[in-house]
Amino acid sequence: MIKPHGSDTLNPLYVADDAKRAELAKEAEGLPSIVVCSQAAANAVMLASGYFNPLKGYMSLNEAIKVADKMETNDGLFWPVPIVNVVQDASVIKGAKRIALRDPNVDGNPILAIQDVEAIEDATDDQMKQIAEKVYGTLDEKHPGVAAWMSAGKTFISGPIQVLSHSYFLTDFPETFRTAMEIREMIQKNGWNKAVAFQTRNPMHRAHEELVKMAMKAENADGAVIHMLLGKLKKGDIPADVRDAAIRKMVELYFEPNTAEITGYGFDMLYAGPREALLHAIFRQNMGTTTLITGRDHAGVGDYYGPFDAQTIFDEIPKDALKINIYRGDHTVWCNKCQDIVMIRDCPHSKEDYLMLSGTRVREMLSNGEAPPSEFSRPEVAKILMDYYQSEASKA
Repeated sequence: MIKPHGSDTLNPLYVADDAKRAELAKEAEGLPSIVVCSQAAANAVMLASGYFNPLKGYMSLNEAIKVADKMETNDGLFWPVPIVNVVQDASVIKGAKRIALRDPNVDGNPILAIQDVEAIEDATDDQMKQIAEKVYGTLDEKHPGVAAWMSAGKTFISGPIQVLSHSYFLTDFPETFRTAMEIREMIQKNGWNKAVAFQTRNPMHRAHEELVKMAMKAENADGAVIHMLLGKLKKGDIPADVRDAAIRKMVELYFEPNTAEITGYGFDMLYAGPREALLHAIFRQNMGTTTLITGRDHAGVGDYYGPFDAQTIFDEIPKDALKINIYRGDHTVWCNKCQDIVMIRDCPHSKEDYLMLSGTRVREMLSNGEAPPSEFSRPEVAKILMDYYQSEASKA
């Protein structure tokens, strides 16, 4: 299989041995503890799951700045986004060399991990802005990623971690949440020599379905891993359980058997466009897929990034930075003249021939109990989404 990023073997930070984990959990109860922010908790889950291989924990302030500026860790490893534990106030752990990290997303704030504290450093406002501007390409706090970053705190707690829990992801999404190691095992069990990865934070309409099939054909892949973000999104995005049900129905009815697997990962969306696309490539390589599909506006939000910035950034990094291939997709739509789903760059017809529906219009239709055209959305998928939107409308 394709090798993990930065090492020959995958090294997840979850303490899998039951006895050792129980021993550490008992130790953690006696340690100074702090409730971390949601993004730091998500980073811990990604480290636990092997997705952020070969990192061993949270970066220092200086390393975070270096990653933001040069996309390189202190060890010279290619890495596009700082992986940090940033808090508002670290006074409760002052002087501690070993601390317990508590989960902000689970009632009672149970212990998530143990961290060896290498440094506690306060960033200046300018340093926080420097990192934000490099990672997100903007300082506009209307950008959800920038807003989350600037509000999390300015105190960096760096050092290696041992993770004791996968937070709520394993309990809330037992059929979908999978670690990088589990996906590698799944690919091998399925007998896939090549597999494409499809990133989604939304339900999949027919254009997405066809994009996956196009990529599989172009890459001569045996299967596709539809990899769904299960963590925090921005207001208005569809909850993970609804997306999960919709995507499962689509795969059940419209993909050949043993050609698509539905999985999810525990991370909060950054909406960082190009930089997040690079991070997606790293952890899809770590989970064993050989190609990442990067579509139009991949990992973007609003008008902060150009439609293909998340593709062209792969031309700007060192050629040996990643082993995974990138499949570059264009806008994919139904063409009335072709009578098929097409990629615009490959179609000779004009926009007047395309079925183009805005997200706002689709939400209006679904909320009113009106199914989008079958050329746009599979009717079985539309039914699940209509039920959700009508349920939300009834609560208003």
